[in-house]
Amino acid sequence: MPRRPIRKPNICPYCGAEAEKPYKTWQLVAPIPDSRGRITITVMGMYECPNGHKWRAVVSKIKVGGSGEVEVEGAKGKSVLKSQEKAKTEVEGEVFEIDIEEEL
Repeated sequence: MPRRPIRKPNICPYCGAEAEKPYKTWQLVAPIPDSRGRITITVMGMYECPNGHKWRAVVSKIKVGGSGEVEVEGAKGKSVLKSQEKAKTEVEGEVFEIDIEEEL
């Protein structure tokens, strides 16, 4: 079975007119992370074309967490934002040495 062609979210599915931007947006957070441990945040939007038709569509998807990278998938394609890794400094506490052979 062939795949559906990917359509832009701002193109009206009824008449094919182009809407400029969504007039309402909201976020949906996936309850379960993916295999890499990232949480998916889907940004949905309500559009209205000049002819009066209204529809809902996915504006973008953001994958956050896991390896410290943020993946953004929108109408212009996918992009990966890498976070600046902070230098890991391990703080060691005092070391106590106990000699088991020592008698009290």
